[in-house]
Parts: sequence; C-alpha cells; structure tokens
Amino acid sequence: MKVALGVDIGGTAVKAGVFSVEGALLAKTSFSSREPADEPANLRIARGVDAFLANTGVSDEDVLGVGIDVPGPVDSAGHAGVLPNLELDVEALQREAKITFPQANLVVVNDANAAALGELWQGAARDVDSFALVAIGTGVGGGLVADGRLVAGAFGAGGEFGHLVVNREETELCGCGRAGHLEQYASATGIVRAYLRECEKLGVAPVSLDGPTDTLSVFAACREGDKAAERAIAAMADYLGYALAQVSVVADPSLYLIGGGVSAGWDLFGDALQRAFQTYCFKSCTPARIAPAALGNDAALYGSAYLALA
Repeated sequence: MKVALGVDIGGTAVKAGVFSVEGALLAKTSFSSREPADEPANLRIARGVDAFLANTGVSDEDVLGVGIDVPGPVDSAGHAGVLPNLELDVEALQREAKITFPQANLVVVNDANAAALGELWQGAARDVDSFALVAIGTGVGGGLVADGRLVAGAFGAGGEFGHLVVNREETELCGCGRAGHLEQYASATGIVRAYLRECEKLGVAPVSLDGPTDTLSVFAACREGDKAAERAIAAMADYLGYALAQVSVVADPSLYLIGGGVSAGWDLFGDALQRAFQTYCFKSCTPARIAPAALGNDAALYGSAYLALA
C-alpha cells in the first residue's frame, strides 16, 4: 500500500505519522528531538523515523511523499530560515530523507502552515477554499489558505499573525524584538501576564499557576467567577478580534480557525471574539465565521503529509 509520511518537528519532541493517500492516519509515534544530546538533531530524527517505519511494516518504497514541518519560517521554495528553539540542520535532514526515500516527493513547511493544511485536508476546513488558522500557544502563529493553496509568502512570513501590531503604545518588547504585537496579548504567555496584572489592579491574590503559560488555570478560575481572569480573557478576545479584522481586509478568508492550546478556553472567549471581530471588521467581511480547529496537536502532522502528496 502506498502511503505518505508526515514528520512534525517541535522544540522538544518529534511526531511522525503514516497516512493513506485518502488521509487516514494509519500509525504515529513521538520521540525526543533533543536526545541523545551528543549527536546532531538531523541524525536523531532520521534514526527515529527509520525505527518507526520498521515497526509499522511500511517499506521505504511504499512512501510516496515525505512532509517535514519545522518551528520556523519556510519560504515559498521550501528553504527553512532560523529555528529559534531548535538546533537543526534542515538541509542535512533533507539529504538524509532523500537517501532513504529517493523516489518520494520531499517537502518542508512551517509548522503552523502545515496545521492549516491539515485542517484543509481532514479537519474543520474541509471544502473551504479560503481560510486562516490561528495557532495560539506559547506564542501566536498561523497559516493562510487562499483558493485552496497555502500562502507562505516570499520570505516565509505568510500567516505570522502573532506579529501584527495591535497596540502602538506598548513599550514592552515582543520576543521578536518589536513591540505591541498580537502575540504579547493573545498568546498563553500574554493571557497569564494580563491575568496577573488584573489581579494586582483588583488587589486580589492570583490562583496557583504552573508557570508563565498556564492558561488552563486561568480558564478554570474564570469558570469559577474570577474577575481578574474574566478581564484578561476579555482583553485577549478584543485584541484577537481586532487583529483578525485587519487580516480580513488583506486576505478576506471565509473562515478563521482557532487552534493551539489556548483553544481549550473557546467556551470562554469564542462569542466575545466573534463580537470583537464584527465591531472592527470592514462591513463586507462580516459573514466570516470563527470556529475552533478540529485536529488538535496532530494538525501539522496531517498537513505535512498532505503537502507531500500534493
């Protein structure tokens, strides 16, 4: 049976999956992208994928395409830029893949763009030609699909919604070195930071937090009536709705999908997000829908395999 292989490379872990050409996930695995630490990441990843395929019984000749997604910019020609959270020689990994799968179509894609393609193939954007995925976790990334095709951009920055400027008065810097970006307000980090500030304003103690990105505790507090949590989440929805309104007058997608770990609070901010978008958007864009993504943490895995089959 002919299959596609998706490889989703994160800062600490790698996921690999075998897919039928129809889009069924037949088998998947995960392993560390950092261990063993005494060998290059490209060799660790190649060895892990080889072991996975051996266990599934899939032969190298059965693989029609290999899709690799990485946590960093990838331009329209498939060249990866700097990966800030991972020391990986992407070109060396591509060479390893070509040796193992000489007959396969090999592609490299940004992880958030891959997640968008996954939702297009087998998720919440099936049969939707133009949509945007906003991936909200530690930071804010995304992917844009127009007329059924991924918009990566000339420099790989297509869909970098987290770096839209939403507050020109901000003095604190974003991780990219600029200020006032959506990522500073709508990410898990931003929500927790806003919550702590609201607690200070109200003169109340925050709930116990498991680190600077623990939105699950903030969401739980909101569900229990915590006013500081309510304010932080409302601010997040307002900033995000404003940002999506700006995207609409450039790309005009019919659907926005909200993915990543922060989507676990959809019940708390989904309606407010839709209202904010309607408040700020150009009148012609008001029919655009906003909904949660469907494939969870496997979306990029699906998307990288899908692109390899395209």
